[in-house]
Amino acid sequence: VQLVESGGGLVQAGGSLRLSCAASGSTFSRYAMGWFRQAPGKEREFVAAISRNGNTYYADSVKGRFTISRDNTKKTAYLQMNSLKPDDTAVYYCAADTNLWAQNWRTWGYWGQGTQVTVSS
Repeated sequence: VQLVESGGGLVQAGGSLRLSCAASGSTFSRYAMGWFRQAPGKEREFVAAISRNGNTYYADSVKGRFTISRDNTKKTAYLQMNSLKPDDTAVYYCAADTNLWAQNWRTWGYWGQGTQVTVSS
């Protein structure tokens, strides 16, 4: 499966962005989908995931502010980000895998190229 993220940009603290991850090349519904982020000098970290049957999981740092969703007919996963903080600044990556979701980014098999999110204070 090929993944392409979009929707990143520059936003002020307290603002919102919606990231999209468009998939192609395989049966989208077979994949768990995840969002990860990586800030400069830091390791890639788990943000959110949605299983094949729609169960959602979030990092504590984004719980209550971010919402992950998927539209299997459009082969797209989304990450709605509200109440953004400067600490949310990072490159956000979309990931997919046919296995069960996991917080460890190394277990995910397919990745997009990333989209930059910058939150100004």
